[in-house]
Amino acid sequence: MRQKSEKDRKSARPPRIRVPNEEKAIFTVDNQKFIGVIKRLSLTGGSAILTKGDVPHGTLGEMALKTVFGKVEAQIEFLHTGADGLPLVQAFRFLEMDDISRERFTAAAERMEREGFSDVKERPRPLSLSKLGESIRRLSEAVSPSRRDSTKK
Repeated sequence: MRQKSEKDRKSARPPRIRVPNEEKAIFTVDNQKFIGVIKRLSLTGGSAILTKGDVPHGTLGEMALKTVFGKVEAQIEFLHTGADGLPLVQAFRFLEMDDISRERFTAAAERMEREGFSDVKERPRPLSLSKLGESIRRLSEAVSPSRRDSTKK
């Protein structure tokens, strides 16, 4: 069985979305609630600055987030600190989300992506030879009349 290369993993990674307006979520660990400011989200997890400080890697918890489509609740696992290159930002991944929360979260993520908050850059389409030829022809026509005028003088 072929193992995925690093390139395969990166190309399969869901887009990460910069969350605008310092949106807050409520995190719960061992029945203790605390607030986090969401920095980034993707369909598989995200990152936040937590008021409690960092949570040990591997700790399980819950997250509740309000979206324009309604409240989203998820079981999460806290990951490393220093996410997004910032020491206070801690990554987390989604472990489980009920169907309603998944629908709401997916809709909210798609909307933020459409509004330009995604880190996915549009890839330029490869230039076809026919388009290249057409561009050269138009450029040549634009340049040719001025050349003729200058050679006639």
